[in-house]
Amino acid sequence: MPFNICLILILLGFVFKQKSWGKILLPTGIILLLFFSNGYIANWAIHKWEPKPKELSSLPSYELGIVLTGVTNLNMLPKDRTYFTRGADRATHTVQLYKMGKIKKVLITGGLGYDPVHPLSEAESLRDFMIWAGVKESDIITETKAVNTRENALFSEEIIRSHKIGLESSEKLLLITSAFHMKRAKACFLKVGLNPDTFPVDFYGKVPRLNFKSIVQPDVGSLVAWHKLTKEWVGLAVYSLVGYI
Repeated sequence: MPFNICLILILLGFVFKQKSWGKILLPTGIILLLFFSNGYIANWAIHKWEPKPKELSSLPSYELGIVLTGVTNLNMLPKDRTYFTRGADRATHTVQLYKMGKIKKVLITGGLGYDPVHPLSEAESLRDFMIWAGVKESDIITETKAVNTRENALFSEEIIRSHKIGLESSEKLLLITSAFHMKRAKACFLKVGLNPDTFPVDFYGKVPRLNFKSIVQPDVGSLVAWHKLTKEWVGLAVYSLVGYI
């Protein structure tokens, strides 16, 4: 990740500052850190990467909305509520789409992760929130085994086939996930034979504005944006190499 690279370069440059190559590493790390913490550059990059938001009024009616998880804190107890992290739009916008009649049913896909502290899956946690927010329990399907985007698509396809939802030409599917993640998610669903429309949420980028603050003042949020971008770029490369997309 960019921040790790900068940190390693700075540390190595400091430790080996007596070496000729060490004298190069230290300023290189500092310059890269200033680059990756620049608010304008980071925002421009992620704004260009993310698909644009879609107007709710422009959407047709969908038989099923497929919601990818990854937006709750699975390590928080007690499990009598849903602990959201960044990305709660995946759940809240899904509820809005449902209440507007844009989606008839909801499929939530996401399991326990790799080191669970409690047997309640993330899909079940989001289900509980949506029921509390007014979605009928009978209109929610949960998939609780997936631990990555590939499995989200694979197991969702199995459920859709078994429930015979969205298989008719008149029945449409809507994929709901964070904007930065949408390209990889859509590619995974295409690979398993599904072709859902997309509804990106949880936008990190905003319309770039060139001003003194965005150019001069370092911004820790910019490092987060580059982290997200790098993760997706590496994910796309790896998924392509192993045949997931």
